[in-house]
Amino acid sequence: MSMTRQAFPYDLDQVRADFPILNQEHHAGTPLIYLDNAASSQKPLSVIETIDDYYRRYNANVHRGIHKLSEEATVAYEAARVKVRKFINAGSKREVIFTRGTTESINLVANSWGRANLKPGDVVLSTVMEHHSNIVPWQLLAAEKGFTLRYVPILSDGTLDMDTLRQELATQPVRLVTIMHMSNVLGTINPVAEIARLAHEHGALILVDGAQSVPHMPVDVQAIDADFLAFSGHKMVGPTGVGILYGKRDLLETMPPWMSGGDMISRVTLEGSTWNDLPYKFEAGTPNIAQAIGLGAAVDYLSRLGMKQVQAHEQILTEYMLERLAEVPGVTLYGPQNGANRGAVATFRFAEIHPHDLAQLLDAEGIAVRAGHHCAMPLHDYLGVGATARASVYLYNTPVEIDALIEGLYKAKKVFAG
Repeated sequence: MSMTRQAFPYDLDQVRADFPILNQEHHAGTPLIYLDNAASSQKPLSVIETIDDYYRRYNANVHRGIHKLSEEATVAYEAARVKVRKFINAGSKREVIFTRGTTESINLVANSWGRANLKPGDVVLSTVMEHHSNIVPWQLLAAEKGFTLRYVPILSDGTLDMDTLRQELATQPVRLVTIMHMSNVLGTINPVAEIARLAHEHGALILVDGAQSVPHMPVDVQAIDADFLAFSGHKMVGPTGVGILYGKRDLLETMPPWMSGGDMISRVTLEGSTWNDLPYKFEAGTPNIAQAIGLGAAVDYLSRLGMKQVQAHEQILTEYMLERLAEVPGVTLYGPQNGANRGAVATFRFAEIHPHDLAQLLDAEGIAVRAGHHCAMPLHDYLGVGATARASVYLYNTPVEIDALIEGLYKAKKVFAG
């Protein structure tokens, strides 16, 4: 089976030229084939140059100075916030909070809203497919506050058991549903707008982990009616160390600060303090200024391509990847098998080869994949496997790279057979 690039919605060669790292050899004479995008994406030159420009030309702290460098840095930092607001269609820039990533965003909700509102007898409803960053903060808080954590199972096809979710909401005192939009293991795209509607009907809030969705598809927080949305910059062609928490303004106004220090205060006396306006109430200390500005450049890049086009490209490539993997004897795939209804990941086990050994053999062929539990140990326990291999594609990957992955699997099988 082969595939041409003619069906893709943009010039793939031109896009690949934007990413300097893709031009290198992984090993001597072996081109890099990067299929670990669910862990972190590569960065286009425009993002790299934007960060470089900040450090070379106007490096200064934001919000606190009246000199030219500080003013220019503040303008660029706040412009990035406005870009993110438009990108996810938040109602106000005050609903966009810079964090260090999805993990910190979820911890912010847990330690601010959760600590102030959850009590014994309450239920936080999650799922067995969650990333550890959307499990462990709630476990820690449940141990402290005495509320109950409950988990919705998945069906045999890797989709969420919506009947059980409805039953839990109807019969349990659920205060919050906290759920990933797209599984980083199964590729399952959860119907978060429908889940938000159900949660709200039963008086619960919803937190959406958008780490795997915001980089890959159009996400509109108002259309979803999400109360909170968390995502990371490094998975969406942006820098590491920066992410976003979106929250509805009325909720954020009532929430106490989580971290304290400079910039999140309005006034400090020896007897007490008052808090700054949104979003600064939740941005204590010197922020990741360069990274935030770099995230703004990443949003510019994705917006120029168009998120519908990015999603269309990935759907074509994911369907092809699933078809090719299904041809290989000994491959066991996990998650929905229809590439049109899932995200751009393929998680699998191959013959009797341990995923870590497989990843090492593929690396020798210049192919970067992920192996392990992918920060989803409960899901792997649920599936009855200790580890899996994962190939994940993004806006710059090609059919030829998928073909190379398949060829690499056959080579790995020969190595272990020999």
